[in-house]
Amino acid sequence: MKKIVKVQGLQKMFGKFQALRNVTFTVDAGEVVGFIGPNGAGKSTTIRTLLGIIKRDAGTAEIFDKDVWKDSLEIHKRISYVPGDVALWGSLTGGEIIDLFMKLHGGGDKQKRDYLINRFELDPKKKAKGYSKGNRQKVGLIAALSIDSDLYIFDEPTSGLDPLMEAIFQEEVEKIKDAGKSILLSSHILSEVERLADKVVIIRQGEIVETGTLDELRHLTRSTVNLETEGDVTHMASVNGVLDFEQKDNQATFSADNQHLSDILSEASKLGVKKFESAPPTLEDLFMRHYEG
Repeated sequence: MKKIVKVQGLQKMFGKFQALRNVTFTVDAGEVVGFIGPNGAGKSTTIRTLLGIIKRDAGTAEIFDKDVWKDSLEIHKRISYVPGDVALWGSLTGGEIIDLFMKLHGGGDKQKRDYLINRFELDPKKKAKGYSKGNRQKVGLIAALSIDSDLYIFDEPTSGLDPLMEAIFQEEVEKIKDAGKSILLSSHILSEVERLADKVVIIRQGEIVETGTLDELRHLTRSTVNLETEGDVTHMASVNGVLDFEQKDNQATFSADNQHLSDILSEASKLGVKKFESAPPTLEDLFMRHYEG
């Protein structure tokens, strides 16, 4: 699989503060990578480095096999970018700004632009100074999605959007994903990342602490089991791999190490299983694992 983005050992200092420590990850062709972490973890610093806005102190960073700092102009011809807070020219209308963004990029599909303006329910004739934060985001998203790029970089793209508009954004991202485009999606909305991402990169205090597909990462943590038995369920508390056991009558809820699920089910069957539900950890569970405390 061709690597569209390659980041290896990326480091960045701001004075004495080390914002990035040996950040390493890749984005393959046609892959959606969810880039997650709390405020201050280093997400935006990484993205600004990839865009050639700030210069790295160490490591390598390439997009389309080109250096992100030296070849930024060439790289920008093939990418679309939406920041978490889109700044606009207040005296221009939303439609004028979208057209300007598309012209500056050197392309764009006007028919798709009109479709997206309608889809995101944006008034393109209104001056930008009268827009809410959500409408400013819509301008950036419509401009970016109207351009046929090879890589889309979204940094908290749905900030300020209501849930309906978030859902529309997700649907449009799925379309460009189906078209084989690569996407780097930084988002604080974990359900959004869980729905869209093929791979997740978790960053904490400037370091990558986990990388992999959701299925791969789920092997590293526990499932939640809801169990109801005909016999006394108390016995299950002592079964290997069962943790955080809570019981009410013959019903129990507990965490289960995935490698012991078969043994747990075998022991439960001896008690006469009436209900056995096992749910894999959500992305939120995986995320909190790294940020609790």
